[in-house]
Amino acid sequence: MSSTMKQVVEATYLTSPSAGQYRTILRFFYRQHERMRDYITPEEVLQHLRSLPPFIDYDEEQLHQQLAQLVKWNNLSARQDMTNARTIEEYKKKRFRYQPTPYTIEIERMLVELESKIDDTFKGSLERSQFERLLDALQKLETAPNHPEQCMQIWEDILRHFKIIRTSTADYIAYINSEKTDQRMQTEAFLVYKAQFTNYLRDFIVSLQKTSLQIIELLQKYTKQRMQPFFEQLILKERSIPRLEDVAVTDEQLLAYYEEYFQSIKRWFLEINGQKSELEVLQWQTNEMIRRITRYVQRLGERQHHFKSRRNDYLHLAKWFIQCETLEEAHEVSAIVFGAMQVKHVQLKTYTTDDLHADTWDEKPEQINIKPRTNRYREKTKATSISLQTEQKRAQRELYLKERQQQEQAVQAYFKDGSVQLSQLQVIEPFMRKLLLSWMSKARVNKEGLVLTESGMLLRVKSLEQKIVLQALDGDLHMRDVVFELVKEAKV
Repeated sequence: MSSTMKQVVEATYLTSPSAGQYRTILRFFYRQHERMRDYITPEEVLQHLRSLPPFIDYDEEQLHQQLAQLVKWNNLSARQDMTNARTIEEYKKKRFRYQPTPYTIEIERMLVELESKIDDTFKGSLERSQFERLLDALQKLETAPNHPEQCMQIWEDILRHFKIIRTSTADYIAYINSEKTDQRMQTEAFLVYKAQFTNYLRDFIVSLQKTSLQIIELLQKYTKQRMQPFFEQLILKERSIPRLEDVAVTDEQLLAYYEEYFQSIKRWFLEINGQKSELEVLQWQTNEMIRRITRYVQRLGERQHHFKSRRNDYLHLAKWFIQCETLEEAHEVSAIVFGAMQVKHVQLKTYTTDDLHADTWDEKPEQINIKPRTNRYREKTKATSISLQTEQKRAQRELYLKERQQQEQAVQAYFKDGSVQLSQLQVIEPFMRKLLLSWMSKARVNKEGLVLTESGMLLRVKSLEQKIVLQALDGDLHMRDVVFELVKEAKV
């Protein structure tokens, strides 16, 4: 059974009715674990709880019950304490000391990290130095010694830098694309930060282009055969660590794990099987963010410019017109400032070329018919005759009647025994399949399941529970079996 299909019992304490008490107890165990104290006695837990205002009247018996419940949920592991038993009653009570399980420690660590977040938005960053550190770690693979300890150190450095790159960049992209950030960018207060945002993204792109090419070149050289000795050193290091688990991991499984993880790193930087790498997507998203910031700044500038008073501009233009000595000179100034007046614009219906450098006089002219701009204008029309096309109509009618006659003969052939069952039919024609389905839909409306066909036959349609496949020349249809009984034949 897959691990994703199992129920996580260790997380039950988060949603139980007494979640506040359970979480406070396990948070105390987590804090003690961080201080390298493994086994905690119930007396210490009780003393800590009673020091908190909500647990001043907390009962000791209730504590033992909740500790036992946490043991059932695999949040704590109990160990009997026999060292300090001074009486027979204390020995019979089976005093326990408790230790949090690894699942509980990871859950509490995740909760502490979530609680430390000020809001529910993504943060992250685009750190240039992480790519440089990853490049340095990958360069060490070329001169990696045959020493398991040093190889494991290089491997852990690669994984740490790659994880930081992957998580921080993804979180920052999500932060920029979030709805809150998008709304803040559209306010005038964003103009103060626009230079900082743009320079930050531009510097990241420049640094990324410098280091990413070197990382790609290294990853292309590190083939599966070349990395084999390095992974063998990692397996030796893993084997040197004593473990007491019943299920031992084989060398092949460890090798497959290392190869798969290194392949995911290569897939992040390299294009594999025509699929874009995450690095290319990151570069595109960063450039798109710069374009979006530029658009927002341009819109904010236009908005401010729209409400800005142009009184001084108009006064300056008025001085130009005052200095004109003649009317003709004033017209020339007006043409420069406001553009030419009463210009006719002609737009072509079709484009003859897409070349931007082509000259107008090199292209063929287009003829445009200009109509009078009046409501009384009507285009001249000529009277035309109507063709009856008698021969074509007669031919089409004969063809239609011939097809209908052939279809009627085919239907009569199907009902020669008085009934038709779909499961006993072979491959049928498409028109017959359409007829049968139309008869079934009409019969559903009738209470007795009767249907009158176009040729005058009266049929009774019965639906059976058996599932069949109705085969036709244009495909197969999965449906229930149906019986068509002939109640009354058509009159000739």
